[in-house]
Amino acid sequence: MTEFLDREHDASYTKDYKETTPDILKAFGDLNDAVFAPEGREIPLKYRELIALAVGISTQCPYCIDGHSKNAVKAGATKTELAEAAWVATAIKAGGAYTHGRLGFKFSGVHDHAE
Repeated sequence: MTEFLDREHDASYTKDYKETTPDILKAFGDLNDAVFAPEGREIPLKYRELIALAVGISTQCPYCIDGHSKNAVKAGATKTELAEAAWVATAIKAGGAYTHGRLGFKFSGVHDHAE
């Protein structure tokens, strides 16, 4: 997936959002600014950035991983905290696969039949 990440040129595609949906782009920017405001939130910025990193890993967003890992370190996160955030994402992703696997039994009907 990282072959799609091009820090030098990818931002140029933001102009398409600016041309077509500037109001939504602004609202998204305002939301992002509020969520990651350095002050005024109950959860410290470092932890919000580590949460964002774990979500980015889970959703496999290279831009989120890039930005939030750097922002987490700037906010004071350590290498161990980055590793633990990655493991949290791994556990949640694996747990989701496990529980969705149970839906295979439910939807298929094999659970309802004696073996």
